[in-house]
Amino acid sequence: MRRLRGGAAIAVVTVCSVAGCTDATTGTGTAGPGPTARGGAALAAAESLTVKGRGPKTGYDRDEFGSPWADTDSNDCGTRDDILKRDLEEVRFTGGTCKVSYGVLESDPYSGQEVTYRRGSSQVDIDHVVALSDAWQKGARSWDASKRIALANDPLNLLAVDASTNRSKGDGDTATWLPPNKAYRCTYVAAQVAVKKKYELWVTAAEKAAMEKVLSGCPDQKLPTGGNPTKAPERFHAD
Repeated sequence: MRRLRGGAAIAVVTVCSVAGCTDATTGTGTAGPGPTARGGAALAAAESLTVKGRGPKTGYDRDEFGSPWADTDSNDCGTRDDILKRDLEEVRFTGGTCKVSYGVLESDPYSGQEVTYRRGSSQVDIDHVVALSDAWQKGARSWDASKRIALANDPLNLLAVDASTNRSKGDGDTATWLPPNKAYRCTYVAAQVAVKKKYELWVTAAEKAAMEKVLSGCPDQKLPTGGNPTKAPERFHAD
């Protein structure tokens, strides 16, 4: 069980996992892609996802999802540092309490190994659980800028992970990539389901089949909730 670090709203009941915490009563706070109190909801949610073919990647660029790690929650810290504070232990800062200079990922969700983070190194990535280019091809291409910025910075879709393992994922979905750490696969797939359901992204037939196959092996897997609104604050809206 991982502690929630910094920036969380006051919660009535907080439920935590290796990936983060959320308020099981209201779904507020700095929530990671971890389970909530709704047992068994992940498989049902996967079964409810809309199936379509993968759209073209034409026009995709990271900048279509706004400047990287925008401060969408107005806490004066970039999203990347928010997630590092949430997911790492033994956190140290440089120049205040925002920029994380050091921390330890005690059990990386993707590899199961301990990974040390030092600012400026590449040992820890912040992964978009649902890759932005995958989202682009499954609905996000038609969104307005504020919704794309929200997805790119939503704690529900973000996870501190081992960089080298994450690079093997690329923009893969459940049908093409799963974490080598088999013990985390149910939680990982549930997180992808939660993000796609929250943002009304579709899945391919192969992707849905893969999700259901994984989650059928853990039928009591809980569904993550929480995170940010699906629209970025007004200051991020296009004129």
